[in-house]
Amino acid sequence: MKGNTSAGFLLVDKPQGWTSHDVVAKVRGQIGGKVGHAGTLDPMATGLLVLGIGGATRLLRFVQGARKEYLATALLGVATDSLDADGTIVSSEPLPVTATEVREAMEQFTGEISQIPPMVSARKVEGRRLYELAREGKVVEREARKVTIDKLELIDFAPSDHPEITFRTVCTTGTYIRTLADDIGRALGGRAHLTALRRVRNGPINVKDALSIDEIVAAVSNDDIERLVLDPGSVLEGFPEIRVDEALALRVRNGRDLPSDMAPDEALVQEFLRISDRSGNLIAMYRDDNGALVPEVVIR
Repeated sequence: MKGNTSAGFLLVDKPQGWTSHDVVAKVRGQIGGKVGHAGTLDPMATGLLVLGIGGATRLLRFVQGARKEYLATALLGVATDSLDADGTIVSSEPLPVTATEVREAMEQFTGEISQIPPMVSARKVEGRRLYELAREGKVVEREARKVTIDKLELIDFAPSDHPEITFRTVCTTGTYIRTLADDIGRALGGRAHLTALRRVRNGPINVKDALSIDEIVAAVSNDDIERLVLDPGSVLEGFPEIRVDEALALRVRNGRDLPSDMAPDEALVQEFLRISDRSGNLIAMYRDDNGALVPEVVIR
């Protein structure tokens, strides 16, 4: 089966303790060929990881840019050096707040906000990953970056001197949920760290449709993995679509421009759109460029 799998997407429910790279390496070892992922999940986190297979790896950036939805649990009053449960506790002070106070604090973190990346993260500063510097005991200046929180909702609250909160958030790519948890703790007059995190949605894709690693291994063993690889068009259906006849499909496959009047007006509101054949098979992603539709990625 190795190397013969069609280009497409594979939805994985990442287990706790695995890095995103671990998942990619496992699947690559099973099916061979190119495999990549759309958006890193920390080892502590579980949930939806979208893998690109073969030529679909070139489409992963269109998946990665979509809004993400997470379910998160945090412990208030206790801080760790990594801002999550994998780190070392650096402070612990009682923070006996109420659910109402937590909801009020959360209100200031909706909309566009600034976040400072945690030291234990993959972001680079002067060519080096922050987590590499953190391992050396170094703390460096990090530039705040803008992210957008569309929804931040408290869904469970366990009162104590160190309350445990569970919240749901919908946010832009690049948002650090552990930073968000600690920022909520700071807004309440203390600190906090993330104890659980699950990505449940990536754009229109839901974790309920994802596969476990064991299911993928079993499918490969049964020569049935092809059935589980999703056509790229079905995953990118949130982008406007233009279907073309055979002659225009050949033009698209050759990377030629198309007239922009082929696209409905609402399609040009978005930066990118899909070009599919008459059967709905995705051929390419195009964008509008001063009166012409030009290829961004051609995959078949």
